[in-house]
Amino acid sequence: MAGGGSGVQVVSRRLVKASYPSIEPHVLAVSNLDLFSNAVQGSVICVYPKPAGASDFNAVVATFEAHLPRYLNYFYPMAGRIVVDPSSGVPELHFYNQGAELIVGDAGVELWSLDWGLSEGSIKRIQLPHAQEVALSVQLVSFTCGGFAVVWATNSLIGDGNVGVMLVRMWSELVRTGSISGGGPTHDRSVFGPRDPPTYGPSVAGMFMPWDHENEVNALTAEESFVERLYYVEERDITMLREKASSIESGVPTRVQALSAYLWMALAGIVGTSKLLSEEERRCRMLWWIDGRQRFSSPELRASLRDYAGTVTSYVVGDAAVGAVLGKPLTGVADMVREAITSVDYDELYQQMVDWMEVHKPAKFFERSTFGLGSPTLAQTFWFSFPGDTDFGFGQAALAMPVHASLRRLCSGFICISAKPANPGRGFSAPSYGRASRRRSSPTSSGSSSLSRRSTLVSPVASTGCDPPPDHGSEFLSSRFVNCVWFPVWYLCFSLVNHRIFCLPSLSAHHVFVFVEDSTLWD
Repeated sequence: MAGGGSGVQVVSRRLVKASYPSIEPHVLAVSNLDLFSNAVQGSVICVYPKPAGASDFNAVVATFEAHLPRYLNYFYPMAGRIVVDPSSGVPELHFYNQGAELIVGDAGVELWSLDWGLSEGSIKRIQLPHAQEVALSVQLVSFTCGGFAVVWATNSLIGDGNVGVMLVRMWSELVRTGSISGGGPTHDRSVFGPRDPPTYGPSVAGMFMPWDHENEVNALTAEESFVERLYYVEERDITMLREKASSIESGVPTRVQALSAYLWMALAGIVGTSKLLSEEERRCRMLWWIDGRQRFSSPELRASLRDYAGTVTSYVVGDAAVGAVLGKPLTGVADMVREAITSVDYDELYQQMVDWMEVHKPAKFFERSTFGLGSPTLAQTFWFSFPGDTDFGFGQAALAMPVHASLRRLCSGFICISAKPANPGRGFSAPSYGRASRRRSSPTSSGSSSLSRRSTLVSPVASTGCDPPPDHGSEFLSSRFVNCVWFPVWYLCFSLVNHRIFCLPSLSAHHVFVFVEDSTLWD
C-alpha cells in the first residue's frame, strides 16, 4: 500500500456525470437543519469478501462505470459542488453536472493483513482524501485476496445517517433491478422553513454551543488521557437486561431502552466515585440523537420524509443526579430513558431549531452536552432503524460502517447501533467515533454479574471474508461489559453478526466497535 497519507495506490481517477441531459443547472439551498451538521466530510465504507463464481474486481469497476451515470440522475446534487455563498457565508449545493468522483485503487495487501484494531492500520489505509467541495467521491479499492471495498465519501450537507444508508441501498436496488422504487430521493429542502419572525425558547437556545477553540477541552487532555478497548455482550445478556428492566406497569422495554438504562447506571457509578465533585455536582447525562422522519405528528409529513435526502436529526438529553440513577432498579432507569425520548414535542422542537439557526447562521455549532464540559455525557444514535442493502450484484458486504471526519476535541461518549449488512431492510454495521478514558465503572446493582464472562472475540478477519494464514491469531481481550464505559469519551458501534454482540477493536482513531447478531435483537 502506498501514497498520499493513504495506503491505497490510485489506479485511475475520473469524473462521472449524470446522464440525463434534461436536468437543468441550478443552485440547491440547504435547510437550516442541514447547517447543524457543520459541513464536515464523512463516508460509508462497505467491505466485501471475494465475489463468488467468475466475478472479480474488474467486474465491480465495470458495474460502477455502467450504472453510476444513471444513478446520479436520481442523486444529481452529488454530481455538483459545495460552494459557500460569499455574501451570506452559508454553504450551497451548486449543480452544473460537474461530475462525481470515481476512484479505482489497489491496496496491494490482503484484507486479513490490515490491523483492524487501529484506524491507521485499516480504514485510514482504505479511504482516500477528497476535495472539500466535492459532493461525492466513490472509491473502489481492491485487495490481493480478491476482496474489495467501496467507499461512499461525501459531506454532511448532503444529509444525515439515514441518507448515507440511502445512498448505498438505492445504488444496490438500481443495479439489481434497473430502477429505484418510489422514484428515488426527494431533494426539496424547503419543507423545513423558518417562521416570520423566528421564534424559539430558552431550552432550544441552550442546546448548542459555538464549535471553536475556546469552547473545547484542551488538546493534551483530549489526546493523551484515553485508551481503546474491545468487548462483546452475548445475546442472552441483552435478553437478561430486558427481563430485569421489565415491569407490570411499563411492560417490556426495547433493547435500546434496556441497554441505555444499564449504561446510564454504569455511567452514574463512574461519576459517583469522582473525588473532584461535590455531592451536588455528581450528575450525568444520556443523549440520544433522534431521526425525526417518523417522529412528526403529521402522517403526510412523515410520508413525504421517507426518502428525504437531507438532515432530519435532533437530540434529546436525560440529566439526573447520580443518586437518583443508582437509587433506582434497572426498571426505573429504563422508565427514565423512555420518558426522556417519548415526552418531547418533536414538531415544536424541530421548528424551533430551524428558527434558532435562522438567527445564528452561518456560525458553526455543536451539541452543548458533547463538548465534555459540565456533567459527563454518553450519547447514542441508532443506525439500525435505517433500511439498508449493500448487495449490488456481488453479495452483501461483510462489514459496512460510517466513518466521520475528526471530532476534534469533543469529550463525551458516543454509541452507534446498527444491523448486519446481510439483513436487508434492517440497516447495517456502523462505526463509532470517540475516545475512552482510563476510568472504568464498577459493577452496579442492576445484575451486572451475568455480564462478566470473559470470552474470545470473533476475529475481524472473518468479517472481511479473506482467510488469514493458519498461525494468524484471532483472540482479543474481553472483559466485563460494565467495564467498557469510560470517560470523558466512549464510542461503540453495534452490528449484527453471529448471535452475539462483538466489540471489535477500533476501525478509526480512538474508536471501539461492537458487533451484534440477529437484527430482531433491537426491535
